[in-house]
Amino acid sequence: MRAITLPLLLVAALLGTHPAHAQQAVAPEPVRVRIETSLGAFVIAVDAARAPLTAASFLRYLDEGFYEDTVIHRVVPGFVVQGGGYGPDGMPRPVATPVPNESGNGLTNLRGTVAMARTGDPHSATSQFYVNLADNAALDPQPSRWGYAVFGRVVEGMDVLERIGTVATRVHPALGPDFPEQAIRILRAERMRP
Repeated sequence: MRAITLPLLLVAALLGTHPAHAQQAVAPEPVRVRIETSLGAFVIAVDAARAPLTAASFLRYLDEGFYEDTVIHRVVPGFVVQGGGYGPDGMPRPVATPVPNESGNGLTNLRGTVAMARTGDPHSATSQFYVNLADNAALDPQPSRWGYAVFGRVVEGMDVLERIGTVATRVHPALGPDFPEQAIRILRAERMRP
Protein backbone atom coordinates (compact mmCIF):
# COMPACT_ATOMS: atom_id res chain seq x y z
CA MET A 1 0.00 0.00 0.00
CA ARG A 2 2.83 2.36 0.87
CA ALA A 3 4.46 1.70 -2.52
CA ILE A 4 1.27 2.88 -4.28
CA THR A 5 0.64 5.90 -2.09
CA LEU A 6 4.01 7.54 -2.69
CA PRO A 7 3.73 7.55 -6.54
CA LEU A 8 0.14 8.88 -6.29
CA LEU A 9 1.30 11.73 -4.07
CA LEU A 10 4.10 12.49 -6.51
CA VAL A 11 1.67 12.59 -9.47
CA ALA A 12 -0.74 14.81 -7.53
CA ALA A 13 2.08 17.18 -6.62
CA LEU A 14 3.26 17.36 -10.23
CA LEU A 15 -0.25 18.00 -11.56
CA GLY A 16 -0.74 20.77 -9.02
CA THR A 17 2.39 22.60 -10.18
CA HIS A 18 2.14 21.88 -13.92
CA PRO A 19 1.94 25.14 -15.88
CA ALA A 20 -1.40 24.14 -17.37
CA HIS A 21 -2.86 23.79 -13.86
CA ALA A 22 -1.04 26.55 -12.03
CA GLN A 23 -2.83 29.80 -11.27
CA GLN A 24 -0.67 32.87 -11.23
CA ALA A 25 -1.26 35.20 -8.30
CA VAL A 26 -1.58 38.70 -9.64
CA ALA A 27 -1.05 41.56 -7.22
CA PRO A 28 -3.80 44.16 -7.43
CA GLU A 29 -2.89 47.42 -9.10
CA PRO A 30 -2.51 50.32 -6.64
CA VAL A 31 -5.69 52.34 -6.27
CA ARG A 32 -5.08 56.01 -6.95
CA VAL A 33 -6.84 58.44 -4.63
CA ARG A 34 -7.02 62.20 -5.11
CA ILE A 35 -7.34 64.34 -2.00
CA GLU A 36 -8.20 67.97 -2.57
CA THR A 37 -7.46 70.34 0.30
CA SER A 38 -7.99 74.05 0.70
CA LEU A 39 -4.24 74.44 -0.05
CA GLY A 40 -4.10 72.16 -3.10
CA ALA A 41 -4.44 68.52 -4.13
CA PHE A 42 -2.29 65.42 -3.87
CA VAL A 43 -2.63 61.86 -5.15
CA ILE A 44 -1.95 58.69 -3.17
CA ALA A 45 -1.27 55.25 -4.68
CA VAL A 46 -2.84 52.84 -2.15
CA ASP A 47 -1.00 49.52 -1.92
CA ALA A 48 -3.73 46.93 -1.35
CA ALA A 49 -1.30 44.08 -2.04
CA ARG A 50 1.11 44.87 0.83
CA ALA A 51 -1.46 46.32 3.27
CA PRO A 52 -4.79 44.71 2.36
CA LEU A 53 -6.66 45.30 5.65
CA THR A 54 -5.43 48.86 6.03
CA ALA A 55 -6.12 49.70 2.38
CA ALA A 56 -9.63 48.24 2.58
CA SER A 57 -10.40 50.28 5.69
CA PHE A 58 -9.02 53.52 4.21
CA LEU A 59 -10.94 52.98 0.96
CA ARG A 60 -14.16 52.21 2.85
CA TYR A 61 -13.91 55.54 4.68
CA LEU A 62 -13.08 57.23 1.38
CA ASP A 63 -16.02 55.67 -0.50
CA GLU A 64 -18.42 56.63 2.30
CA GLY A 65 -17.37 60.29 1.98
CA PHE A 66 -15.95 60.29 5.51
CA TYR A 67 -12.90 62.42 4.71
CA GLU A 68 -14.78 65.28 3.08
CA ASP A 69 -14.94 68.35 5.32
CA THR A 70 -12.40 66.98 7.76
CA VAL A 71 -9.21 68.92 8.46
CA ILE A 72 -5.49 68.42 8.54
CA HIS A 73 -5.24 68.57 12.32
CA ARG A 74 -1.54 67.91 12.92
CA VAL A 75 1.41 69.53 11.16
CA VAL A 76 4.95 68.90 12.37
CA PRO A 77 7.53 70.50 10.01
CA GLY A 78 10.06 68.01 8.68
CA PHE A 79 8.08 65.12 10.18
CA VAL A 80 4.41 64.54 9.26
CA VAL A 81 1.15 66.03 8.04
CA GLN A 82 -1.83 64.21 9.59
CA GLY A 83 -5.57 64.29 8.96
CA GLY A 84 -8.70 62.27 8.51
CA GLY A 85 -10.29 62.27 11.94
CA TYR A 86 -11.62 65.68 12.94
CA GLY A 87 -14.08 68.24 11.66
CA PRO A 88 -13.21 71.94 11.25
CA ASP A 89 -14.35 72.50 14.84
CA GLY A 90 -11.73 70.05 16.12
CA MET A 91 -14.37 67.54 17.15
CA PRO A 92 -13.69 63.87 16.35
CA ARG A 93 -15.72 62.07 13.71
CA PRO A 94 -17.28 58.72 14.68
CA VAL A 95 -15.15 55.84 13.39
CA ALA A 96 -15.46 52.14 12.65
CA THR A 97 -13.69 49.23 14.32
CA PRO A 98 -9.88 49.59 14.41
CA VAL A 99 -7.72 47.71 11.90
CA PRO A 100 -5.11 45.09 12.86
CA ASN A 101 -1.62 46.56 12.57
CA GLU A 102 0.08 45.68 9.26
CA SER A 103 3.36 47.47 9.95
CA GLY A 104 5.39 44.33 9.19
CA ASN A 105 4.41 44.43 5.51
CA GLY A 106 7.84 45.47 4.21
CA LEU A 107 6.81 49.08 3.50
CA THR A 108 8.74 51.71 5.43
CA ASN A 109 8.05 55.25 6.59
CA LEU A 110 10.07 57.01 3.91
CA ARG A 111 9.44 60.57 2.73
CA GLY A 112 6.21 60.68 0.73
CA THR A 113 4.73 57.47 2.11
CA VAL A 114 1.30 57.39 3.72
CA ALA A 115 0.62 55.46 6.91
CA MET A 116 -2.05 54.99 9.55
CA ALA A 117 -1.98 57.05 12.71
CA ARG A 118 -2.82 55.25 15.94
CA THR A 119 -2.64 55.53 19.71
CA GLY A 120 -0.20 53.61 21.90
CA ASP A 121 -2.29 50.51 21.24
CA PRO A 122 -0.70 49.00 18.10
CA HIS A 123 -4.09 47.82 16.79
CA SER A 124 -5.98 51.10 17.23
CA ALA A 125 -5.77 52.65 13.72
CA THR A 126 -9.12 53.79 12.32
CA SER A 127 -9.51 56.69 9.87
CA GLN A 128 -6.53 58.95 10.56
CA PHE A 129 -3.60 58.88 8.17
CA TYR A 130 -0.36 60.79 7.88
CA VAL A 131 2.13 61.63 5.15
CA ASN A 132 5.82 61.43 5.99
CA LEU A 133 7.63 64.68 5.19
CA ALA A 134 10.99 62.99 5.80
CA ASP A 135 12.39 59.48 6.17
CA ASN A 136 11.03 58.43 9.57
CA ALA A 137 12.65 55.08 10.33
CA ALA A 138 11.71 55.48 14.00
CA LEU A 139 8.09 54.81 12.98
CA ASP A 140 8.93 51.43 11.42
CA PRO A 141 8.49 48.18 13.35
CA GLN A 142 11.34 46.78 15.40
CA PRO A 143 11.75 43.25 16.82
CA SER A 144 10.66 44.56 20.22
CA ARG A 145 7.72 46.77 19.15
CA TRP A 146 5.04 47.47 16.56
CA GLY A 147 5.46 50.21 14.01
CA TYR A 148 3.03 52.37 12.06
CA ALA A 149 1.51 50.69 9.01
CA VAL A 150 2.45 52.23 5.67
CA PHE A 151 -0.24 51.59 3.05
CA GLY A 152 0.59 53.92 0.19
CA ARG A 153 2.70 56.71 -1.22
CA VAL A 154 2.16 60.17 -2.65
CA VAL A 155 2.60 60.06 -6.42
CA GLU A 156 1.52 63.64 -7.21
CA GLY A 157 1.35 66.83 -5.19
CA MET A 158 4.16 66.31 -2.69
CA ASP A 159 4.82 70.04 -3.08
CA VAL A 160 1.34 70.69 -1.64
CA LEU A 161 2.17 68.58 1.40
CA GLU A 162 5.51 70.34 1.81
CA ARG A 163 3.65 73.67 1.77
CA ILE A 164 1.15 72.37 4.35
CA GLY A 165 4.14 71.23 6.41
CA THR A 166 5.23 74.86 6.89
CA VAL A 167 1.97 76.44 8.12
CA ALA A 168 1.81 78.13 11.50
CA THR A 169 0.32 75.99 14.28
CA ARG A 170 -1.22 76.62 17.67
CA VAL A 171 -2.12 74.64 20.75
CA HIS A 172 -5.53 72.99 20.51
CA PRO A 173 -7.01 72.12 23.92
CA ALA A 174 -7.68 68.51 22.93
CA LEU A 175 -5.30 67.90 20.02
CA GLY A 176 -2.08 69.47 21.25
CA PRO A 177 0.44 72.00 19.89
CA ASP A 178 0.48 71.06 16.19
CA PHE A 179 -2.99 72.22 15.14
CA PRO A 180 -2.89 74.62 12.13
CA GLU A 181 -3.86 78.20 12.96
CA GLN A 182 -5.86 78.43 9.73
CA ALA A 183 -8.08 75.44 8.98
CA ILE A 184 -6.79 73.24 6.16
CA ARG A 185 -9.89 71.46 4.97
CA ILE A 186 -10.14 68.27 2.98
CA LEU A 187 -12.69 69.39 0.41
CA ARG A 188 -12.90 66.20 -1.63
CA ALA A 189 -11.39 62.72 -1.45
CA GLU A 190 -12.13 60.18 -4.17
CA ARG A 191 -10.79 57.31 -6.21
CA MET A 192 -9.36 58.22 -9.57
CA ARG A 193 -10.44 56.38 -12.70
CA PRO A 194 -7.82 54.00 -14.09
